[in-house]
Amino acid sequence: MQTKPSAKQAGFTLVEISIVLVIIGLLIGGVLKGQELINSAKVKSLAQDFRNIQTIIYAYQDKFRALPGDDIQAASHVCPSGTPACTTNGDADGIIEGAWDDAATANAESIRFWQHVRFANLASGPTDTASDSFLPTNSTGGRIGIQSAGAAAPLGVTGSYAICSAGIPGKLIRQLDSTLDDGDPSTGPVRAGLTTTGAAVSATNIDDAATYVACMGF
Repeated sequence: MQTKPSAKQAGFTLVEISIVLVIIGLLIGGVLKGQELINSAKVKSLAQDFRNIQTIIYAYQDKFRALPGDDIQAASHVCPSGTPACTTNGDADGIIEGAWDDAATANAESIRFWQHVRFANLASGPTDTASDSFLPTNSTGGRIGIQSAGAAAPLGVTGSYAICSAGIPGKLIRQLDSTLDDGDPSTGPVRAGLTTTGAAVSATNIDDAATYVACMGF
């Protein structure tokens, strides 16, 4: 009488399963940590944009005793030799007229600001307003701009000037505000909103999936 050979049961042991789960956990942790580092780098870049524009304004004023964009002698101050009409002068009224998000073709001081500071070698970027990359962008691909503040200040920020940066994911807004201000995007020098009109958003009402505009007054 023949006995039927027993079939060997295939499968993973508990040890093997544990090792696989540990590896999966490490991979997930590495991905999450990597994304966290990427987000932190973006926030640092966004914050640096605000600081750089402030520094650029002060450097231009120190060098030419005038406000970039508003400089009534900009052509003589910044135009290369032989090209006296490289840019348009401002009106020297102490205001950067126009909106921070004006089109590159707009005849506004908020646009000429970028020409003036670039011709003065205080900022990088093209000086031709017809260039596709003339308008500066941030690390998330959103528009960056500046205008005078006052009664019509975007998001109600206070100060003489308002710097705005668009296209910022909600998940980065709180971190950005904590870096530059008080961590609440509805108060302080830095505020955020879905647009720059109306009230700033509260830190408790931020949607991580939405994109916001952040503005800083100074």
